[in-house]
Amino acid sequence: MMLFTLSICLLWLCASSPQTAQAELDTSRDERQLAPNNADFALKLYKHLVASAPGENILISPISISMALAMLSLGIHGHTRTQILQGLGFNLTQIPEAEIHRGFQHLRGLLGEPSSNGELAMGNALFFNRSLDLGESFLTVSKRYYALEGLAADFQDWDLAGRQINEFVKNRTQGKISNLFLEPEDSAPLILVNYIFFKGLWAHGFDPARTQEENFYVNKTTTVKVSMMSMSSAIRYLRDPELPCQVVQLEYTGNGTVFFILPDQDEGALDTVLAALSRDTIGRWSTSLSRVQMKLSIPKVSISGVHDLWNIMVTLGLVGDQVDLSGMAQKDQLKKPKVLHKAVLQVDEQGAEPAPPTLSKKSDPEPITVQFNQPFMAMEFDHFTWSNTFLNFVVNPS
Repeated sequence: MMLFTLSICLLWLCASSPQTAQAELDTSRDERQLAPNNADFALKLYKHLVASAPGENILISPISISMALAMLSLGIHGHTRTQILQGLGFNLTQIPEAEIHRGFQHLRGLLGEPSSNGELAMGNALFFNRSLDLGESFLTVSKRYYALEGLAADFQDWDLAGRQINEFVKNRTQGKISNLFLEPEDSAPLILVNYIFFKGLWAHGFDPARTQEENFYVNKTTTVKVSMMSMSSAIRYLRDPELPCQVVQLEYTGNGTVFFILPDQDEGALDTVLAALSRDTIGRWSTSLSRVQMKLSIPKVSISGVHDLWNIMVTLGLVGDQVDLSGMAQKDQLKKPKVLHKAVLQVDEQGAEPAPPTLSKKSDPEPITVQFNQPFMAMEFDHFTWSNTFLNFVVNPS
């Protein structure tokens, strides 16, 4: 299978020096210290999005969102700066602010290392109106920790500025998004674009010859036709004894792993599983999964999602409605931020090698059959950094 993950975070700071890192950061702690905090924030955000948009596909890139918001905090003064970092799950009495940014710096470097097992492009770009008096300190510190690229544009000529932004995003995402901006939605003197593009291969791919059109049951009244991929192999699996769901784990080449969670069809099963999602639950799944002979079917997927992150943070009580952005630009030049996150996901059959065949003897039990032919969840993690690269809820793959 080939997996594409593309995430774009957009920040409009509509017309109202980051504080420089106070000290050199302690390098004795590594980026893995960020993982538990990132996971807590990601699951809280994921639960909110699923609950607030019933019947809709949900896709987010948690690590991309965390990096974008942490970088944003560098340009914010006052209580909101602390609110953002605490909202991301960080206890500032246990991990200093400077160490958070250093950890993300290491994490970005590790995730962005070249690999023969796949492609990953991630970065940050700040497009700002030439008339905006942007703080150099914010640009300098953001470039240091988050590789921010600052690019001036003439926002009075939006056709030209829009083409510049579109061309930048197109180049950085290998053409996966070519028309990000068509019309200006707001008077926006500053736009922050955070992107992550991932293309990987399943460790063991699906045979395209076995892919066929099958039913996917969106709900009790809606059935759609989807291209269903299939394989028969020894696959890590768990029938959860505590929650009404089945869990399948697949690997892709390199450091990636994906948990596919299939709630039972019983009334309320999805809500029960969703409410129980936590680091402890995921940890229990990871240690309880075991290889079983299985006939597995998963649909090919091509979905996208757009979310207004700042409004969500306000709704969740993670930040207040007012914000002091004087660390980013002259006071009163920028007002309340608008933060949009866009992600695109495509899943198909390609793998580094075919799935190993199922070798059975007459005495072996029959392989179990697991069909992801109803709404399911998927979670991707990077083994080495423990980063949660995407969270996905598929209601309708078509």
